[in-house]
Amino acid sequence: MTNVIGQPLPRIDGRAKVTGGARYAADFNQKGQAYAVIVSATAGLGRITEIGADAVSGMPGVIAVISHLNAPRLAYGEHKGVIDPAIGERLHVLQDDQVRFWGQPVAIVVADSLDHAERAAAALDVAYAAERPTVDPTGLIAAAVVPEAATREGARTLADAARGDADAALESAEVKVDESYDIARENHNPMEPHATIAAWDGDRLTLWSKSQYVINEQAEIAAIFGLPVENVQVICPFVGGAFGTSLRTWPHVTLAAVAAREVGRPVKLVLTRKQMFYITGHRPRTLQRIALGAAKDGKLKSLIHEGFGETSRYEEFIEALTSVSGFLYSCADVRTSYRLVKLDTGTPTYMRGPGEASGVFALECAMDELSYKLGLDPIELRRLNEPEIDEAAGKPFSSRSLMKCYDAGAERFGWSKRDPKPRSMRDGRLLIGMGVASASYPAFHAPSSALARLLPDGTAEIEVAASDMGPGTYTSMTQVAAETLGLPIESVRFSLGRSDFPPAPSHGGSWTMASVGSAIRAACIAVQEEAARRAIADQRSPVFGASIDGVMWEEGRLRRRGDTAPGQAYGDIAASAGAPIEANASASRDPDIASRYSMHAFGAVFAEVAVDPDVGTIRVRRALGTYGAGRIVNPRLAASQCTGGMVGGIGMALMERTVLDQRDGRPVNAHMADYLVPVNLDIANIEAHFVDEVDPHVNALGVKGLGEIALVGMAPAIANAVYHATGIRVRTLPIRIEDMIA
Repeated sequence: MTNVIGQPLPRIDGRAKVTGGARYAADFNQKGQAYAVIVSATAGLGRITEIGADAVSGMPGVIAVISHLNAPRLAYGEHKGVIDPAIGERLHVLQDDQVRFWGQPVAIVVADSLDHAERAAAALDVAYAAERPTVDPTGLIAAAVVPEAATREGARTLADAARGDADAALESAEVKVDESYDIARENHNPMEPHATIAAWDGDRLTLWSKSQYVINEQAEIAAIFGLPVENVQVICPFVGGAFGTSLRTWPHVTLAAVAAREVGRPVKLVLTRKQMFYITGHRPRTLQRIALGAAKDGKLKSLIHEGFGETSRYEEFIEALTSVSGFLYSCADVRTSYRLVKLDTGTPTYMRGPGEASGVFALECAMDELSYKLGLDPIELRRLNEPEIDEAAGKPFSSRSLMKCYDAGAERFGWSKRDPKPRSMRDGRLLIGMGVASASYPAFHAPSSALARLLPDGTAEIEVAASDMGPGTYTSMTQVAAETLGLPIESVRFSLGRSDFPPAPSHGGSWTMASVGSAIRAACIAVQEEAARRAIADQRSPVFGASIDGVMWEEGRLRRRGDTAPGQAYGDIAASAGAPIEANASASRDPDIASRYSMHAFGAVFAEVAVDPDVGTIRVRRALGTYGAGRIVNPRLAASQCTGGMVGGIGMALMERTVLDQRDGRPVNAHMADYLVPVNLDIANIEAHFVDEVDPHVNALGVKGLGEIALVGMAPAIANAVYHATGIRVRTLPIRIEDMIA
């Protein structure tokens, strides 16, 4: 009972999910609700000149057609959540006639049924004074801008960083690699589409909405409508996959609320798959240059990383594209730069492993290329350049197990069986290649609160405004509470997904376990202290009159120190008090510790591919990731989280690419027939393993995040394996059949 953390327990919510008991945003149907459908712009830039609302207003079931012509003027008060771009202003939906990107919402049709709403939306004629948008960053590098937020003191992503003289060191290096890398725009495509049901009760608004950040959605909508924050309630107990797309509050949430207020009844709005390619963000396309200079013995002498990412014209989206290059390897002369290319697109957003996944791809492919030029094993090259400290920050790592990951992974994967010569390994007529890459992601921590409640029946309740998009939050948080309280798992009930619960950070950035888990631990300790004080003051208690230091909790029972008597259980104390006992507590990282250490998770990723030399098809036959991520709360969930990230890395490497029509900015493959994602038949044997790593500095639980790092190293490992199999070096993602055919 006191060793719950570390056990591979099955998902507490698993049965509800597979039997239909779990309710997602679109499942919270309200009595008398109407249905809304967004009309998306079919121009990529310009202005709206006419909307034929009269022609569809009389169609069957239509209740309202809302556009900039008749939409209410919204307050759009100032609000910048941690997830929102620091520079720029979010889209003010239906507030003017301007079209900023293809697919922008230009109207919303509300009807008494979804069928009627869809028919009317399809019939609504919208005319435009259209201009040709700019949607391709290629050739616009000279016009790239310095991201303002990346110039601020303390920014995680720096516009420019340097130590030594990397350009001079590159010039004099004995062995050089200097190449460019192009990674396509990607869209998230989770199973559950974005959905919101909005209902007003006077000036109070309830939103059943798909969200990875319910308190931010609450604050954003309150600011948009000019409401007190407490007048907005957001409910989201389950998220059916997200990968970052539900971190921000996108325009459809505002539109659902507008429609509900205008028609005076609850309104349900669910985005189509195609619309999710337009208005809910994407991984930005990036262009990068990596230049490495080394001595003949393999020691790095110079590292230059220049990165360019796309953003919209109305906001500056930044991500950590070049950050890892400053500390992953030891090098005295390093220069990184990061710029943005402003395009006529919607604002990008965070997508699993944001920044690091793209930046590490370029760096790790360049390191692999350097290893061949030097005649060194790729792992040995990395070992030769393993740093003792974070050379960018000038701090020791709180823990760093990269080489331990390589050692364990190489043994499990059978790296020693690899013939180092490209195009030397075959299975019949198939070309076989093995590749490897490093992975890293920050061990983030954000302030969080939680409430713990002890009930007279001996059970405990935990509440926090967190989210769960699939990693097993319900289970892992229950494990933390159960171990801290000394209760069996079945005696703890964990609840999340309501904005009126104690505040929690966004469910993204791989910081939920560290942040929310630490808060739950703190709340459980606080409620134990409150229960102890109640018992000490109760004449009926066996610990009556003791000092707070003279009692102790063990296996969920309170007793005097040194006493072997059974003691008093939580339920008995709560029953004697006549009411549940509650405590609310918060947890945050000690700023002194944070200033002294560089905190990251690390991993080593191995991939084996088979390439058909006749038709150019590439198949990942097996992959293995080994990670140093601190304490593992639930190995079963952790392995599942990592293998899921690795599958996403396969998609990034070989399949996922959103293609825009250069004439109008239209995503030409905004559907699951042409936007390819990995399916079961694409996935062979994938393994995730963890090395023992104790890190007392990162947080009270000693945990690091896993959601992002599992994707970060996968694409470069595959690209390096493709080179080993074929001798063809591909520096663009995704790698396509066309790249394999000479």
